[in-house]
Amino acid sequence: MRTLWLLFFLASMLQAGVFSTNILPESVNTKHFGIRILDQKELSFLEIDGVKFSEISDLAYSKKANVLYMVSDEGKLFEFKAVFGNKIGKLIPIRGGKLRKKNGKKFKKWRRDSEGMTLDGRGRLLISFEEKPKIGWFHTDSENFGRLVRKYRLPKKLKKVKNYRSKNKGLEALAWHKHYGILTAAEWPLKKDNKKFQTIYALSGKEWHFKAEPEGNSAISAIEVMDDGNILVLERSFTGYMNPFVVTLKKVYLNRCRKGICPVKILVKMNSHKGWNIDNFEGLAKVGKHRYVMISDDNDNFFQKTLLIYFEVKE
Repeated sequence: MRTLWLLFFLASMLQAGVFSTNILPESVNTKHFGIRILDQKELSFLEIDGVKFSEISDLAYSKKANVLYMVSDEGKLFEFKAVFGNKIGKLIPIRGGKLRKKNGKKFKKWRRDSEGMTLDGRGRLLISFEEKPKIGWFHTDSENFGRLVRKYRLPKKLKKVKNYRSKNKGLEALAWHKHYGILTAAEWPLKKDNKKFQTIYALSGKEWHFKAEPEGNSAISAIEVMDDGNILVLERSFTGYMNPFVVTLKKVYLNRCRKGICPVKILVKMNSHKGWNIDNFEGLAKVGKHRYVMISDDNDNFFQKTLLIYFEVKE
């Protein structure tokens, strides 16, 4: 067993870096998709700056600084130099660190489940946490990298863990909107809500509801604000290894809601039983006009991968 582990370790070391990959089914006609895939990469790093690189849960991109932030659900933060053109032009790891409290101490294990991330209008890095619901602003400078600056007040219904369907179904997604401010979403609808409808929450208390996808255990894993002010939603469905793993990208129209329900447009549905070579996609970030990246969580599992997919939403 020790020899086998050593071989896996050496293989991982030799394969460290960024490599091309392909998640598309063979001979697929992409004309009917609402997205156009521009580039596809696998990220393989054992450590960055002494911090284990795994379980990436969300992304945030500063176009001004050409910096792509990645956060793991184990309370780790990574910074990459990244340039996006017709392809991913540059993707170089710069630093890694652990998220810390204001006093510089590490978060306790059950308080560091960082899932959502975004940059606000002033370039502040915001991160949401799942098991103990909270949203915080964190430093990005080299000296205080990953250190908490302040927390934000949540709407009453989002404060208590008992309102969620489980402690692991809390604040999964985070985005910033120029009109509504900080937006967040739970992985599954709250206990008192209809299971068939998902909700996006503004910290002001405003809510938008839309239909969840019909696949079993469909859950929100990420949200991002689009150029027209509507929301790009990443949903995933996993009901067991023998069943299809389904990832859906869809657009939610915030300003067309009727009787409390917002219409949606399915951009693409990726199904592992239909030839898609997908993994556990969890994060989204806008990197340019109509252009985004999404990333998968490898669950710290040797047989899973961290995939970064660069795509454009068709106008």
